[in-house]
Amino acid sequence: MKIANLFKVDNYGVVVTGGASGIGLAYAEALASSGARVTILDIDVRRVEMETMRLRGDGFDIRGKVVDVTDHAALDTAIDEAAHTYGRLDVVFANAGIDPGVGFVANWTGSERRRVPEGALENYTDERWNRVIDINLNGIFATVRAAVRHMKPQRSGHIIITSSLASTRVEPVIGAAYMASKAGVYMFMRTVAMEVAAFNITVNAIAPGFIVTNIGGGHAYDPAEQKAVAKEIPMHRVGFPNDLKGLALFLASQASDYITGQEIVVDGGLGLGVAD
Repeated sequence: MKIANLFKVDNYGVVVTGGASGIGLAYAEALASSGARVTILDIDVRRVEMETMRLRGDGFDIRGKVVDVTDHAALDTAIDEAAHTYGRLDVVFANAGIDPGVGFVANWTGSERRRVPEGALENYTDERWNRVIDINLNGIFATVRAAVRHMKPQRSGHIIITSSLASTRVEPVIGAAYMASKAGVYMFMRTVAMEVAAFNITVNAIAPGFIVTNIGGGHAYDPAEQKAVAKEIPMHRVGFPNDLKGLALFLASQASDYITGQEIVVDGGLGLGVAD
């Protein structure tokens, strides 16, 4: 077998939650452009329609459906429909997530990171905490559960979860619920990976660092913020969704068949510390 054949995903049935923008859209593009049949699930009606039409126009096999991952019954139905349409379910990206808003400091970088009362723990509301956990952790749980229901009988599949560098590194600019949710996702991924390994199902996580997406209101698109953060990153630049496409294809393909329970960080070295 040619090594390149290990990365083939032709006709794979794929589902991506949070697939209409940012990292999820990059996953969908990576798989669809490699020959997979992809269903994007997202809560954003306009973007689901727009991106589905755009990718179909590029000649890709794309379906789109509006689904909120906190509605587990609707999520189950959407994943069931995708599996029925494709005749099997080969890959699921459990990706949907949100930013909980400001943390206890105001600036991304610098020696004077001013503390802000709105992000302080004593001012954290139950509603704010529960919404983040419900989407970032419970939504991942429900997505993976639905995927396993299809993959176990066929005794194969690849599940890729979007965690974060924040699963192991505290970022005080982001609300505390985010770190808690991503740390939970990390251990959930490892637990499920052990449980389903005997069924030839791999479960891994991609842990992005600072990636420019719409999350948190799109603050990462600010050139001044990008420049400031880049000074802290050893590679001296921020990341973009395209930086995750190669890894997404690898984890979805036969090339990663003997890798499971791993969290792979994509952060330009940010988690290593400041180099210069």
